[in-house]
Amino acid sequence: MNAEETSRSSDADRPNAQRMRSDSNIDQPPESTGISSQRIRRLSSPSALLHGEVRVRRASLKYAEAGLTGRRRSLAYADLMAVFYPPNVMSQPTVTETPFESAEWEGVADMEVGVANWEPMLEKAIKSVVSIKAQCVRSFDTETSGTYNATGFVVDAEAGLILSNRHVVNPAPVVAQAIFSNYEEVELQAVYRDPVHDFGFFRFDPARLRFMQAESIRLAPQKAKVGMEIRVVGNDAGEKLSILAGTLARLDRAAPEYGVGEYNDFNTFYLQAASGTSGGSSGSPVLDIYGDAVALNAGGSTRAASSFYLPLSRVKRALDLIRRGECVPRGTIQAEFEHLPYDELRRLGLDMSIETKMREAFPASQGMLAVRTVLPQGPADGSLRSGDIVVSIDKQPVIDFVGFEARADSAIGADLRVGVWRGDKAYETCVRVQDMDAITPHRYIEVGGGVVNSLSYQVARSYGIPAAGVYVASSGHVLSSAGAWRGTVIQTVGSTPTPDLDSFARAFAVLSEGSRVPVRFFTLEQPHRQKVAIMSVDTHWHALRMATRDMHTGSWIYGDLPPPTPARAIEPQTAAVGRLPPSLAPGDAVWPSVVLVDFHCPYLVDGMKDTQFSGPGFVIDKSRGLVVCDRDTVPIGLGDVHVTIAGSVVVVARVRLLHPVYNFAVVQYNPRQIGDTQVQDLKFHPEYLSGERRLAQGDAVYIVAVSGDQSPVVRHTRVASRSMVSTRECLPPRFRCMNVEGIKLNDHPACQGGVLCDDAGLVTGLWTSVASQDSSHKDTTTMTGFDVCLLSQTVTALCGSDHCPDVRSLDAELWTIRLAAARALGLSPARIRQIEDACGENPRLFYVLGILSTETQASKLLHTGDIILEKNGHLATDINDLGAIHDDKLVRLVVLRDGQETALDVPTTPLPSLETTRVIHWSGALVQLPYRAVQEQVRSMPSSVYVSCTLYGSPANCYGLRPGMWITEVEGRSVATVDQFVAMLEHMRLDRSFDSQEQSASNIQTARYVRLTVVNKALVSRVISLRVDNHYWPPWELIHDAATPCGWKSIQHI
Repeated sequence: MNAEETSRSSDADRPNAQRMRSDSNIDQPPESTGISSQRIRRLSSPSALLHGEVRVRRASLKYAEAGLTGRRRSLAYADLMAVFYPPNVMSQPTVTETPFESAEWEGVADMEVGVANWEPMLEKAIKSVVSIKAQCVRSFDTETSGTYNATGFVVDAEAGLILSNRHVVNPAPVVAQAIFSNYEEVELQAVYRDPVHDFGFFRFDPARLRFMQAESIRLAPQKAKVGMEIRVVGNDAGEKLSILAGTLARLDRAAPEYGVGEYNDFNTFYLQAASGTSGGSSGSPVLDIYGDAVALNAGGSTRAASSFYLPLSRVKRALDLIRRGECVPRGTIQAEFEHLPYDELRRLGLDMSIETKMREAFPASQGMLAVRTVLPQGPADGSLRSGDIVVSIDKQPVIDFVGFEARADSAIGADLRVGVWRGDKAYETCVRVQDMDAITPHRYIEVGGGVVNSLSYQVARSYGIPAAGVYVASSGHVLSSAGAWRGTVIQTVGSTPTPDLDSFARAFAVLSEGSRVPVRFFTLEQPHRQKVAIMSVDTHWHALRMATRDMHTGSWIYGDLPPPTPARAIEPQTAAVGRLPPSLAPGDAVWPSVVLVDFHCPYLVDGMKDTQFSGPGFVIDKSRGLVVCDRDTVPIGLGDVHVTIAGSVVVVARVRLLHPVYNFAVVQYNPRQIGDTQVQDLKFHPEYLSGERRLAQGDAVYIVAVSGDQSPVVRHTRVASRSMVSTRECLPPRFRCMNVEGIKLNDHPACQGGVLCDDAGLVTGLWTSVASQDSSHKDTTTMTGFDVCLLSQTVTALCGSDHCPDVRSLDAELWTIRLAAARALGLSPARIRQIEDACGENPRLFYVLGILSTETQASKLLHTGDIILEKNGHLATDINDLGAIHDDKLVRLVVLRDGQETALDVPTTPLPSLETTRVIHWSGALVQLPYRAVQEQVRSMPSSVYVSCTLYGSPANCYGLRPGMWITEVEGRSVATVDQFVAMLEHMRLDRSFDSQEQSASNIQTARYVRLTVVNKALVSRVISLRVDNHYWPPWELIHDAATPCGWKSIQHI
């Protein structure tokens, strides 16, 4: 944000800043305060902060009216035993200023007066406690998508109201179910969540409970006292029911902090006890021995057994309003307060006379409120300061958070006269109370698979910035192209400012599909530093729509937004291709062919774990727009490709070929897009391209490469060695380079990739990045060179006849074996002499290291350990003859197996140029055909319906449908193929009982669960049930289509 925007506005520019009236009897503050004398006035005496005489309140009105004896400050041990421990029964202990209270004071019903016991109370309370299973279906505000378990309890059985935490009810779209103690399940609607405090309410239909009658737990915030024994009943650490005991130790703990940028409660006290609650117990009731809830479990310490409970005073107020069908008003001045003890307040300058009056008025309190932070551009900005001690509101003394919030909630849109003590003087100021709903987001926009919403009060308070702007809750495909990740605030899109969500939607509507526009934003960690990046407007993969929360039902209603305008007609752009200086020769012969390739995949299919890739490419046919690059730059076929030519022209391309064996891919752009830009075809050395010559150890070469900042790097070096490329099986399975020799250099520069050439600039090899994983399945990359003869068939097919080459495989991973080992396995001396004569100084053979697919004919003929001696009557001593076979549908191999030479006629397996051409989405699972890397990691294929990815917060993610599983049955029907699976989706679409949510927000139906039989990689099958949710997760399909600019088209099944 610009400095002008962040500077404090004047009084005239601030509509919510109420000017103070002048008074001749009021001393003016010194100029050094920096605050206008009309906004805040200094009082002549501390007593002026309070209206009239401060009356001393009695400690307990009901206690006095009851005619009981005066309170004692302590009891003898015997008295305590008599009060707390009647014979054979332990009643509820209470240690306060008076160690016991009457039934009238405690709020205990007549039937409860007498001997109390935990057992019957817990037996009754358990029927009111529910286990909550929820899915946060979209990242939103402080929350991220995912699944979680929690606890709640019924507070109004007739109305079907369940109380839980705010972080359980969730400000984001949530799908939740409650499971009662008898394992009945009901659907939940999130009807209220407090903007600040950690509580919220679900609603369920009591008529859905058929086998039990829900009972309510009464809220009794006034009963909480230090020393009280409690029970926390809930879903602790994922257990269905857990009962934890504890003793209230504090009633005035500061609200716990869960991390910057996360949801954090503030402006309230918390209760503390050592009950040791853990994950899943959020929302559990904190019960006394009479079965009343005295607090709400909210969090716990990771370093101790301490648990933190939310007081219920504000919860009870909200519940009463919701019962009456009224809205819950919440006012704010955008200031955070803290409760400080009197010794700290004195160090802040508190006058002794004020302390005396406050102690007399509130003898039980040991401190006062002080301003901790004030949000810029908020109602209190310029009126209150950090360190101000709050004395009064509207001339009435205020000592705690509840009193302050009660005044603010009842004065929305009006002014509060806040009296504060600052330094050594008293001041009074008027602050306009803002409706907290205005700075709490209730809408979001889905754009390119990401989510943006208005910057909330919660997030703004964490970082001390104004509560305004468009916040990126999830970057998705489009925003991530500009590096606008979660936690950024978008300021402009193109040239359009985006101060709010509506302006953001309008800014996208005027963009053109496929265009590249600047985006200005800042990160929350560094709000003072703006960033400008280029965003690719590729919205064709995802829906562009706005979701709005129905405030009565808690459901989110979608509405489509105007999409970007269709892609404009191609406008040729011409750029000058730079020439390298003579000092970088022979790089000047190669550099006109060098381009930069960016690849962004919208979905994690084919084993992808990242979505953005970039690297150098090389033009091999400028007339057709063909560019070759490595498969670490373009790893899969599903995605958007942009090619930067001459450093200034960016054109859209599509994936034309992914070589199934070797480490290169080919992308294609429309050459008309670059006008008269003088790019050149890469010049190959003809002898090396044909395979007549190959780089050998000790050969001198030049490496012409692209550095990390896209500048040229040229270095003269020598070939260090040639050896087989070794890569590991990846998790999740993905393409790996194998069955090929790699080239190592003595001294190579740090770079993204390049080519190897001679002193004339004729290319003899490729220098590429090879992706793999280590033994811990962490991604690794290695720079390796390859012979250009590997490109020969591809260059001939694509550049000559514009079709992809016919690539076939033996479906075996091969590795070298030395003659000594082969001799030990039974290789005859005559065959050894034949191999020595043919290979010269480096004789070797290749053996079958592993089978890559168990479903093909080749895999049934070759065995692990077979040594391949001949192929089609010639010695098989060149890996290039075995790794990728071109055009031969049948090859005759002679192998050494069990000491005997055996002739085999092996049918080769055709390999596609684009492995994946179809992706189906259903209930958050991405389903596709098992690709080649998957086939090599299983003994047999359970079906052709393979789950490659599941999306966070989806039914698939919630109910155990994991990546790497196969779906074999749906509702007991076999789905062996993808076509059968899609047909089953169509059947479920026509069957309305499968639709868990009607489009009407007020009609939530009983959920329909679908039975799936799934099989994992170990071929272990099990049955899971999955709740279909077509509202948030509608089924769709992506199919490869060469006629579209990106090469793919989308089909919606709903």
